[in-house]
Amino acid sequence: MNQIYADLHVHIGRSESGKPVKITGARSLNFANIAKECYERKGIDVVGVIDCASPYVIEDIENFLKNGEAFELEDGGIIYKDRVCIILGSEVETSEIREDGRKGSAHNLCYFPHLRDIKAFSREMSNHIKNITLSTQRSNVSGYELIDIAEKYNGVLIPAHAFTPYKSYYGNCTERLERIFKEKYERIFAIELGLSSDTYIADEISELSNKNFITNSDAHSLPKIAREYNKLLVENINYKEIIKAIKMEDGRKIISNYGLDPKLGKYNRSFCEDCNKPIETDPPALKCDKCGGTNITMGVYDRIEIVKDQESKSPSFRPEYIYQTPLQFIPGVGNKAIEKLINAFGTEMTILNKVSKDDIEAVVGLKLAEVIEQARKGKLQIRAGGGGVYGKVQVNK
Repeated sequence: MNQIYADLHVHIGRSESGKPVKITGARSLNFANIAKECYERKGIDVVGVIDCASPYVIEDIENFLKNGEAFELEDGGIIYKDRVCIILGSEVETSEIREDGRKGSAHNLCYFPHLRDIKAFSREMSNHIKNITLSTQRSNVSGYELIDIAEKYNGVLIPAHAFTPYKSYYGNCTERLERIFKEKYERIFAIELGLSSDTYIADEISELSNKNFITNSDAHSLPKIAREYNKLLVENINYKEIIKAIKMEDGRKIISNYGLDPKLGKYNRSFCEDCNKPIETDPPALKCDKCGGTNITMGVYDRIEIVKDQESKSPSFRPEYIYQTPLQFIPGVGNKAIEKLINAFGTEMTILNKVSKDDIEAVVGLKLAEVIEQARKGKLQIRAGGGGVYGKVQVNK
């Protein structure tokens, strides 16, 4: 068995020819550059690219496979330079009806083993999405319907960033996933936690006690890849093995989830849209502690206080959740320091997880080594984010 690192939620900003895919994504974020970034800098073994249903991206993938550096695996996925496995995925926004009868919307991660599968999925979803070339456009199907469409083409469905306020099931659609998926709920084997939540928060919801959790970056630029990731135990790197690990089948498993402290997430606390400031009262914050207004964006921490039905209780199979601050988030660790570290040690995964503090000190000095050590252990002080603004790291003096 092998221990590998996987980030299964990375966007594409533009196609190779410059056509828009994810409007908010960086122009440099294309299929080939994602593969190179994971191989050369990040040290990520498996990356899920979740805009592969766009015909622009499908064309790029076909060209990528012609260059001789990558090929499709029999058990699914595309292997790049014999080291990085790319999983083909599509993030789909579904249309849901909330408990109060109002409309809600949720994002879903659909993963597929082969290019032919996601091409067929793309063709079908073009009947349900106005512009299939763009990422995460709203569809006219529900999650209840989408899971059947994904499985029809040999895929799986995992609810994305399940607690964020705008585009998630718990955030704005329902208090219980089972209400959405009904008798199909057992086919949901995992959820993605998202940047503003963690294992301990999610384990306050009893219906998730038999679901696995995955932590991914939701990267909209190359540097953001692997700001959250998973360590998996697998036999080989391919689609089949990754799905087995997430399902905890045949000895494969998720060893640990690496994630930001939820306070760093941009939707951690409720946020007053009138004052343009996060609300600082105890959760759940339903009105502003400054102006008394109710024009607020509900934070993840506050929302879970409303929907939870138990004290946090993790099942025995739950992987360890490791708080870790990526190098790019650490005050004082600029691009020059990061380049020195990568030149010395190879990849960010090596820097964050394998080399000693003494080795880091030899490259960037004692002061930065001590800060990086605090970041690796999740011990930096953080000011909570909210309302679309990320929290901020404060270096311990």
